[in-house]
Amino acid sequence: MKIVIDARYTRITHHDGISRFTAGLIEATSKVAEVTMLINDDRQLPLLPDLPYLKVSSPTSVLEPFVALQVNKLRPDVVFSPMQTMGTLGRKYPVILTLHDLIYYSHPRAPKFLPAPIRFGWFLFHQVYWPQRMLLNRADAVATVSHTTAALMKKHRLTRKHIGIVSNAPSGAFARRSETRAPKKTLLYMGSFMEYKNVETLLAGMEFLPDFELHLLSGISPERRGELAERIPKGAKVVFHNGVSDEEYEELLSECTALVTLSREEGYGLPLVEAMSMGTPVVATDMPIFREVADQAAHYASADDPKGFAQQVLQLADQETWIHFSRLSIQRAQTYSWERSAQQLLELAEYAANHRSSPRPEAGKVPPK
Repeated sequence: MKIVIDARYTRITHHDGISRFTAGLIEATSKVAEVTMLINDDRQLPLLPDLPYLKVSSPTSVLEPFVALQVNKLRPDVVFSPMQTMGTLGRKYPVILTLHDLIYYSHPRAPKFLPAPIRFGWFLFHQVYWPQRMLLNRADAVATVSHTTAALMKKHRLTRKHIGIVSNAPSGAFARRSETRAPKKTLLYMGSFMEYKNVETLLAGMEFLPDFELHLLSGISPERRGELAERIPKGAKVVFHNGVSDEEYEELLSECTALVTLSREEGYGLPLVEAMSMGTPVVATDMPIFREVADQAAHYASADDPKGFAQQVLQLADQETWIHFSRLSIQRAQTYSWERSAQQLLELAEYAANHRSSPRPEAGKVPPK
């Protein structure tokens, strides 16, 4: 099967979530199918596998609605986009569009780095569901990364098209740590600092963890850093890294007690799987998506309970408990791999190819776990 994968959301200097998802899926799928990538900037290539590609217009270009006219020349069996916004006018191929989560319906504020007009449009888009339905119903099949999100899509009737799961997975770069090494009393947070990520409660919880040090790993604006710095309890130890390399991230994961997050909304939670793949225990929000991803391998706390969060961390201060959850984490992470995701994509691609002519594809079906 000849599959074209839209890689135009790949970053130029370093991966973000969508970028890493795309690159990992492309590399694994290329081993089971003929894959051609779509890019819009040659600088994206160093972060992508060495595969055939077609350079087309940018996904933010005014030409985006008609990008299919550029893609048609490849004569693909199926085109997969890791986003739901890919243009489809004039297409001569089946297409799979992806919705990762419904976060911004609950938290409609766009990232502050975006221009004001885009932030305003983003806010309006997420006030009602019908624009999303229009986007998704253009596809021959729809992908998402978790059963939790698929269930929410079905609940809100976001598409009448078939929904398939194409899971996220950890990078192969993350190596398993030694279970016998005593972990440092450090906690890692990997993620953005948008309001729904709820870093404020992590900081509040450090009041009850005087022997631990919280490391905030991601890049952060001076303004947001100032806001969070004011929330650090007196005497608490918090380190802002303002971005780390993959190598630095792996080293920190190999030494710490736990990766922590009290996010209020997520579509998946890749940092959890990255940590668990190394045998690093996780303390996370008690909510359906994290329960789906980590199952019994994690410790869970309320997003509004700093003291409860600290109590979960303190359980991991016991070496036997830490070793037990380290082993559980490795076992759980083994259920996620890019090879498995590639197979999921191949099955969904075959569905899309076989059902393109169907006037009303099977409505909102979610495959069993």
